[in-house]
Amino acid sequence: MTDYRKAFETLRGGQVRFIVIGGVAAAAHGSAQLTNDLDVVYARDADDITHLASALAPHRPYLRGVPAGLPFKFDAATIKRGLNFTLDTDFGPLDLLGEATGGGTFESLLPHTVTLDLYGGPCLCVDLPTLIRLKRAAGRPKDILALGELEALLAVSTK
Repeated sequence: MTDYRKAFETLRGGQVRFIVIGGVAAAAHGSAQLTNDLDVVYARDADDITHLASALAPHRPYLRGVPAGLPFKFDAATIKRGLNFTLDTDFGPLDLLGEATGGGTFESLLPHTVTLDLYGGPCLCVDLPTLIRLKRAAGRPKDILALGELEALLAVSTK
């Protein structure tokens, strides 16, 4: 299980620019769905990559689902060469997306965000219509199942 407070403190404290998507964003908009990880789209300019690598270093980020002991160093060079990372950390599973399916990069999602107080501080979170678009684009069974509830929340919020 993810220690969300620690995850957000780590990212905010490390001056990482990020946008919350996925299950945590759904919960922030009123969903009753549970999630076990934190999904964020992170900014990819040089300073942001450096901040991200530094912020996560003390939390032993390692690729999720790969055997222990494989050589992997989550540093600025690795982030720059990669794009999307599914990690295990000391505070739990963290999915870092340089691009989100159906939504694109941090910069392209930025106009579709709201600032919400999440786990002790302000965070950018995709707005509800964008979250629905992202879930639809992902197309996984769990995302498709979430759409009905999210669309109902949107209908209630626009009345």
